Amino acid sequence: MDKLLVAKTAGFCFGVNRAVETAEGLADSGKAVRTLGQIIHNDQAVARLESKGVRTIDSIDDWKESETLVIRSHGVPKSTVQQIIDHGGEWVDATCPYVTSIHRRVSSAEKGSTVLIFGDKDHPEVKGIAGWCSVECHILADENELEEHFRTHPELASKPVIAVCQTTFNSIKWKKCQKSLKKVCTNAKIFDTICKATALRQQEAVDLSRQCDLMIVIGGRHSSNTAKLRDICAAACESTYLIETADELPLEKIAHSSTVGVTAGASTPPAIIKEVLIIMSEMQNPVENAVAEVSTEETVKKSFDEMTFEEALEDSLSNLNTDQQVRGVVLAVDNKEIQVDIGRKYAGFVTAAEFSNDPNVDLTKEVKVGDELDLIVMRTNDVEGTVSLSKRRFDAIAGWNKIVDASESGDILDGKVVDVIRGGILVLCEGVRVFVPASHATLTRVESLDGMKGQDVRLRIIEIGRRNRAVGSIRNVLREERKAGETKFWESAEVGKTYTGTVKTLTSYGAFVDLGGVDGMVHISELSWKRIKHPSEVVNVGDTVEVYIKDIDTEKHKISLGYKKDEDNPWTIFANNYKVGDVTKATVVNMTAYGAFARIIDGIDGLVHISQIANTHIEKPQDVLKVGQEVDVKITDIDFDKKRVSLSIKALLEDDAEVEAEPADAE
Repeated sequence: MDKLLVAKTAGFCFGVNRAVETAEGLADSGKAVRTLGQIIHNDQAVARLESKGVRTIDSIDDWKESETLVIRSHGVPKSTVQQIIDHGGEWVDATCPYVTSIHRRVSSAEKGSTVLIFGDKDHPEVKGIAGWCSVECHILADENELEEHFRTHPELASKPVIAVCQTTFNSIKWKKCQKSLKKVCTNAKIFDTICKATALRQQEAVDLSRQCDLMIVIGGRHSSNTAKLRDICAAACESTYLIETADELPLEKIAHSSTVGVTAGASTPPAIIKEVLIIMSEMQNPVENAVAEVSTEETVKKSFDEMTFEEALEDSLSNLNTDQQVRGVVLAVDNKEIQVDIGRKYAGFVTAAEFSNDPNVDLTKEVKVGDELDLIVMRTNDVEGTVSLSKRRFDAIAGWNKIVDASESGDILDGKVVDVIRGGILVLCEGVRVFVPASHATLTRVESLDGMKGQDVRLRIIEIGRRNRAVGSIRNVLREERKAGETKFWESAEVGKTYTGTVKTLTSYGAFVDLGGVDGMVHISELSWKRIKHPSEVVNVGDTVEVYIKDIDTEKHKISLGYKKDEDNPWTIFANNYKVGDVTKATVVNMTAYGAFARIIDGIDGLVHISQIANTHIEKPQDVLKVGQEVDVKITDIDFDKKRVSLSIKALLEDDAEVEAEPADAE
């Protein structure tokens, strides 16, 4: 072999790659993945997916609730989609966008019209298309079947007809079918639904096979598009071989051939293509590509190994229409991307990263099928027939203008903190990421930024930099708001007025409360009617509290706050519920040489003098009582001014003795 020519577009097409990546991604996330039919017509690729836990099922009845179902790129009939919905399990639609566009066309056909589908009647894609037809449809294999069909159905000549074809249909056959259809039916609306990548792949195969004396077509034997490539190549090059793996290479025939060409079907994994090319590159001198010469094995390896799919896709872009504005209608949405119709043959896609600057955006909550989006065209891939779109950039253009205007006018803008980074935070504002330095992110420099992610904030633009970069300040707005709040506070502040504030800081002697522009202090003695050792026993930083002004110094701007409420005063509670002569239970809490203190209610302890503990002489209270003991006591005196309560146990003992001494009534 003197020369090796390799088709540029050999290997996975966009739709197949998208479906395979979807299944792999779900499997890698730990889900039990099932595909309705083989996701790809390549046994080696299917085996690799099976090793990751992706299994093939043939019926909805085989789908368990714990499994995630993936609709392959070929698509399914509308009735099957309804079955899937009725099943209620988790499912993902990986139908190729080209196929989905055909579904929309045939499902919206006018009443009374007829749909003609050109393709293989046994192929799952064609079955799916037929299952979306809203009117009568017929499946035809080629121009011969077309002509025969019109002979047996002459009424079609005067009826409105819609013609579509399988996305992988033979482009040469399709041209012949279109020509015949225009002759027999002048009312036909013909839609060229062959995938652009398929058409290009087939044209390359034609051109390549005409230059070679031996052609290698790599792909699954059950793959429709691979079989068509083989037929196309065989028409121009008699020595054409279809192989599934490198083991099937006709090495002896290759060695005795002058120029050998290689192409591959849309469902052929890059790894298999790479292996074939490496083996063949060892059999010849310079390796040539249909576009550029490949001279070493290392270059071949790089083409199929080092380049990711995204890099290869980027490399194939041929038409970059930057900043073109379009409006798209949402066709499908998942958590990774949105598929939109922009009124062209291209399938439009908006990734999560190009939908919003928010890295946590949930696309399924932001948009729904049928929504209209204003978008910017980032790039068009003529080979794959796809266009990458961005809502984020469309919003950013309008948003940036608002940012610039706000920087000039000084207007305050609303935003949301999307990230905490080194040196500050990033705020999403009008679709633009605004950097806020740490020194401008909070009211004071000592406040932490860690909890700010996800918060709604107000900021002012303080600097416009190069390359559409903006710097903002939250602190400036907070200071202005605080100053305005302070002015308003002092205009109406007075002793006794009640406020709702937020506990800002705690000290050993009290708590400072933000009243909305000014801070006041609640002394530790004002936090509770009980004795406490630290303010944290009652309040914590961040608590919302109701306070009132006890004292105010307008000259020094100092405010003393009260927190205790009179209705919570234990003496008020005691006065409302107890009086001299009442008998109640009390708990011994302390003992001294002259008596024992017993707690009636929280905050009120009464003294049982040693002389009132027993009706006999005792040396010390411990002779009769112990701490924690509950006893019955009689309230003998209350001094509210001195906050003293006198209690007696002895009085109850004497009362009991008098009752026992009273004579019984005569009968």
